Amino acid sequence: MIDMVIVDTNGPAMHEITPSLARFVSGQKDGVLTAMIRHTSASLLIQENADPDVQRDLLGWLDRTAPQADTDAMSWITHRSEGPDDMPAHIKAAILPVSLSVPVRAGRLLLGRWQGIYLVEHRTAPHRREVALAFTRA
Repeated sequence: MIDMVIVDTNGPAMHEITPSLARFVSGQKDGVLTAMIRHTSASLLIQENADPDVQRDLLGWLDRTAPQADTDAMSWITHRSEGPDDMPAHIKAAILPVSLSVPVRAGRLLLGRWQGIYLVEHRTAPHRREVALAFTRA
């Protein structure tokens, strides 16, 4: 079974997509959900979904790790054709996963109590992101 989830973004943020993925596997038996983002400047991540400070801190860490290309620290960047956020977004997507595998039992994602699945947007402009989903029976 294969499907797609569409997420509209509006700048750097973490968008929880757990409910959409849970609907996709609902009614299935045991197996594995594979999710893959179809873009090179955004990521997927399993992370805590209870305290929003975790998301803010992660986004802050990513910005310190790969700041905008127009800062002195990033003067070495040559790929700038789509703006100062473009290459740093690719770096962030190289650090974080772009695909995830999640076990499913009786149609339920086997996530931990405080875990959620997020699309992490790295670009500053709005984008329409596609996440490809595949369910494989055990």
